[in-house]
Amino acid sequence: MRITEIRTRVLRWRGKTLPLAPHFCTNPMDLLELPEASMQTFTFHGWLVVEVFTDDGHVGLGNAALAPQVTKQVIDLYLKPLLIGQDPWDLERLWQHMYRKTIAFGRKGIGMAAISALDIALWDLLGKSARQPVYRLLGGRTKARIPVYASRLYSTELSKLAEEADRYRAMKLRFGWGPVDGASGMQRNLDLVRTVRESVGDGIDVMADAYMGWTLDDAKRMLPLLEPFHIRWLEEPVIPDDIHGYAELKSYGRVPIAGGEHEFTLYGFRELLEARALDYIQFDTNRVGGITQARKIAALAEAYSVPVIPHAGQMQNYHVVMASLNSPMAEYFPMTDVEVGNELFWYIFQGEPKAKEGCIDLDDNTPGLGLTIDESELERFEVTE
Repeated sequence: MRITEIRTRVLRWRGKTLPLAPHFCTNPMDLLELPEASMQTFTFHGWLVVEVFTDDGHVGLGNAALAPQVTKQVIDLYLKPLLIGQDPWDLERLWQHMYRKTIAFGRKGIGMAAISALDIALWDLLGKSARQPVYRLLGGRTKARIPVYASRLYSTELSKLAEEADRYRAMKLRFGWGPVDGASGMQRNLDLVRTVRESVGDGIDVMADAYMGWTLDDAKRMLPLLEPFHIRWLEEPVIPDDIHGYAELKSYGRVPIAGGEHEFTLYGFRELLEARALDYIQFDTNRVGGITQARKIAALAEAYSVPVIPHAGQMQNYHVVMASLNSPMAEYFPMTDVEVGNELFWYIFQGEPKAKEGCIDLDDNTPGLGLTIDESELERFEVTE
């Protein structure tokens, strides 16, 4: 089997988009107090779809959501020429070739997103070739079903927040206020957590996400205030480069600390683990370096007894979770109208599992990742090839 062609398409959503309210979610821009500093900066209404074709008729499907136009250029100009004519079963060598070829400019961020998209497509291809689901290639089932938590609950009117929280069996909420909002902003954040906890009771997992929007000082002040609500974790309280900040917050032992959504490769997570910076690791398979890196990071985290709960839903993450005993649950974005952009994969792909009774399952009889492109839905996108 040889790779004969690679096709990349950028899909730009042109359908209905819900506006984001003020204080919708904290983010790194808030600290600058710029007029445009809002969660709008971090919405993504485009997606990159990658297809890898082989001479025996198989097609592997991968994707990336970070800066899709630029990620497409990295693939088309730098990575595609390395893969054409190659045997996709030489997966580790191909990954290393892509990584080392682009290491001067691509070891984190967009370059790694490009490698991730291709690597995911290659794993999908191998599963189809072997007539096995990808999680079987990774070691097989470690659980009957995958427990999931609903990743929604953006900052909104408290009565609406309570109503939404009552729909879910486990959930994550977002904070709406950061350092520039002072002590009153902290109280507003606490109102969000209090509302959800009182609505669902103590027998349900509640997580909370600052999305890199706090300073270390702000996070240190918030920890004792959050402790009475017994949240399962506080996610991305500071920017991802502040490893020592994460380690300091974790050392207090007041609220478990989660992160890694914006970290890349085995080496980046080795630094986090050696620094004892996280209670939960949250790499995203379509950013971290694909399944090839995700499986290595999951194994390393297991040696440190740090659970892995990947960022985002999507099949590439679910297959990694299914094959890892060290991954107790997965994130799940419910299907909604397009808002931040996390929802777009529901409009692009067919085969994504829907949660039932707080869990999702993967089909033993569906080879590869189990996804296809819903070509009929692409009329709702502007497509760039």
